Amino acid sequence: MRHVYLVTFFVVVLGVSILGLRGTKFTSAPMDVFPEWAFPGMKHQPKPYAQGSSDFFADGRSDRMPVAGTVQRGMLRDDEHLDHGKTATGAFARGFPEVLPVDFKLMERGKDRFTIYCAPCHGALGDGNGITKKYGMGATPSFHDDRLRQIAEGEIYQTITNGKNNMLSYADKLVPADRWAVIAYVRALQRAQSGTVADVPAAHKSELGLK
Repeated sequence: MRHVYLVTFFVVVLGVSILGLRGTKFTSAPMDVFPEWAFPGMKHQPKPYAQGSSDFFADGRSDRMPVAGTVQRGMLRDDEHLDHGKTATGAFARGFPEVLPVDFKLMERGKDRFTIYCAPCHGALGDGNGITKKYGMGATPSFHDDRLRQIAEGEIYQTITNGKNNMLSYADKLVPADRWAVIAYVRALQRAQSGTVADVPAAHKSELGLK
């Protein structure tokens, strides 16, 4: 048993002597344990440093300019109106992007996204009576207030994108097209609360049993 302790002590001392202590600063290159032939072409590879020099490129720089036409991740904008909700003058845009037709398909998508991400706080009807209100969140506004009925669609888009007051940003959950779909559905909810029989087209009144 005594020999086991001696061998263990010897191995520890040898290991520390070769590898050194954690945090020790070396004045020379550390011992190369693995030979080059064991890892051909992998042990010593050229590595460019940020803002360093490089003999590989004609201009002598290691940093390279982006390829022409490169778009930063998440910044692809086919339509400024679609992605910002603002006009060229910086004002909140009214209406919906021309590249995004407001149809039944968009409305269905908006209802789906609204039910998942908005209804818990704003309620299924958009009246602010979501499930979170039962747990103490009483400041959720109703979409049926005159203020929210009159604001531009672009302002709602910006609120979804950046958040406002207690509401956090939903940009990581809703892509631009889905944000507009939600806005379209919100407008439908608002319109449903103030609609009258006179708003129903004559061709569809019979479907509702109206005259």
